[in-house]
Amino acid sequence: MKPNLDEIRKPIEGELKIFEEKFRASMKTKTALLDAVMQYIVKQKGKKVRPMFVFLSASICGEITDATYRGAALIELLHTATLVHDDVVDDSDERRGFFSINALWKNKIAVLVGDYLLSKGLLLAVGNKDFRLLEIVSDAVKEMSEGELLQIEKTRKLNITEEIYFEIIRQKTASLISSACAVGASSSNASEEIVSKMKLFGEKVGIAFQIKDDLLDFGSDDTGKPHGVDLKEKKITLPLIFSLNNSLPADRKRIINIIRNHNTDPKKVKEVISFIHKNGGMKYAEEKMNLYRNEAMSLLNGFVENQSLKSLKDLVYFTTERTK
Repeated sequence: MKPNLDEIRKPIEGELKIFEEKFRASMKTKTALLDAVMQYIVKQKGKKVRPMFVFLSASICGEITDATYRGAALIELLHTATLVHDDVVDDSDERRGFFSINALWKNKIAVLVGDYLLSKGLLLAVGNKDFRLLEIVSDAVKEMSEGELLQIEKTRKLNITEEIYFEIIRQKTASLISSACAVGASSSNASEEIVSKMKLFGEKVGIAFQIKDDLLDFGSDDTGKPHGVDLKEKKITLPLIFSLNNSLPADRKRIINIIRNHNTDPKKVKEVISFIHKNGGMKYAEEKMNLYRNEAMSLLNGFVENQSLKSLKDLVYFTTERTK
């Protein structure tokens, strides 16, 4: 049976409810335009997977404290800021079925809103002297920016190796889940050894999470996500890297030419997706995803078996078995 988010939330249901109320209240501002944007963001209820990683990590490493709530808010503010900025970078008009901030209020306001969210996180941490939490989250911001820039640089040349791909997703995606788990552990007053262990756990989960995203983009089921989006943005992901490395030179040249010059032609995009399926790219990426997931799970050995640990394990499975 596939993990269910409602079941996973159960051990931290009360804490998540308090967190969401506090978070919603913290988004209010006296500046009318900013308040309108903030309330629009709050309405877009995501799954709150990252705060769940914070609370469950805190719960298995010690106790949930006031610092855990602040840590979860820090992660959520950072995550929201990066989504707003990402939509500007990618020129996206939609986010989770809603219009993006830049689509409604233009790029200038979207960039400023992202900056405002980051500053709120900084002030929350500094005001409560949560310097270790701030250090963990600031490191994630640096990593995410570097990962995004590395991807832009390599995408231009279409020369991404498997090694570079893993470096990009480690920085760009995994660093946020990694910091969520480290923040949770640190907020529960766990030792630095345990904080480092949870950071590595989150990194491996984050890498598996991103590989799953890449698989969904080339999948054949109804994911609610248009297929081939990565190709249209010239993003070279693991299923494609493996397929290109295991194809004839003529096929490789033809596929790279499509990505470079015909990446918006639906018929051509379909051709690339078919090439990936035929050349074992999906199977290889799925094996890699399972490898990272298993490595993450093994890092949880040694923690006391309780409902929170079960939920954390189920949350790992949820992130890699989702259909959208």
